[in-house]
Parts: sequence; structure tokens; C-alpha cells
Amino acid sequence: MLQDMKLLSRFAVALGGFLIFVGIVVIGVFFIGFLGVVDLSIVESENLQSLFLGLLLAIGLVDLVAGIILWRR
Repeated sequence: MLQDMKLLSRFAVALGGFLIFVGIVVIGVFFIGFLGVVDLSIVESENLQSLFLGLLLAIGLVDLVAGIILWRR
């Protein structure tokens, strides 16, 4: 039982590190688009908007799972 919790904790920590990295990339893309360095008008199509929203939702759900795992630890 203790071994399972240790493995789950390591997984949650690795997942948290990955989510921090993804968050930094998302913030960087936002600032690049906000400052006008890159034209992000390609995202205006409805199919791509729903794809990006789905990706953000998936990242949020994975973050929630990692938080619950670390909280129960």
C-alpha cells in the first residue's frame, strides 16, 4: 500500500512539472500574440477554436487530478 502511494506521489509530481511547463508555454504564446509579434488570425476558424478550448479543458482536468493526488498524499 505504501509503495502504491509513493508511486502515485511521484506520478503527481511529474505531472505537476509537466503542467507548469505547459502553462509557461501557453502564457508565452499569449504574450507573443498580444504584443503582435505573430499573427494568430489562423485561430479564428471555429474548428480550431473548439480544439484549443478542448485542449485547455484537458489540461485543466489533468491539473485537477494532480492536485487531488497531491492533496491526498
